[in-house]
Amino acid sequence: MVMRGKWAQGIVPRGFTWIVKDRIAVSERPGGVGEGHRRVRRQEEIIWIRENGFQTVLSLLASDHNLHNYDDFDQSWVHLPFSGATDGVARLEEVCRAIDEHSAEGRCVLVHREELNDVVCGVMGAWLLWSGLVAAGPQAISFAERLTERPLGTVGREIVGLVAPADPPASEDGDAG
Repeated sequence: MVMRGKWAQGIVPRGFTWIVKDRIAVSERPGGVGEGHRRVRRQEEIIWIRENGFQTVLSLLASDHNLHNYDDFDQSWVHLPFSGATDGVARLEEVCRAIDEHSAEGRCVLVHREELNDVVCGVMGAWLLWSGLVAAGPQAISFAERLTERPLGTVGREIVGLVAPADPPASEDGDAG
């Protein structure tokens, strides 16, 4: 499919935000959610993703519905469903490893779910902590909130909590350690 003019560049996916500039970004699912989903918008957003150098789209969606559309535009994708902390630490670490793998050596990955919500933002906070870019859970939460410009609710905080080191037990005199 050869496109010319301004449409050849596509349109920016809703909620698009860099987590690590030119390496890892998040957005809502191309085309939108539910009754607001539009096929043409999905196509235009996939074109934008491809034309802006994203080698891989990492979908955290529960279903693989519409993921085949990436193939129509020669856009590589990976499907790793993740719905929240109840999926467990092993699944979260699998997602974190996939983010690392698909953003290594100068490659660029876009992570999405239906909406840019607590699950996606929580995964990004957890990844920041898991990868060693931040030192503690509260710092990961703060960074995730600032980067995505949205507060992280209970669902997102629970996801970060899966990889946050436990606080040392307090001694009898109230001091840690």
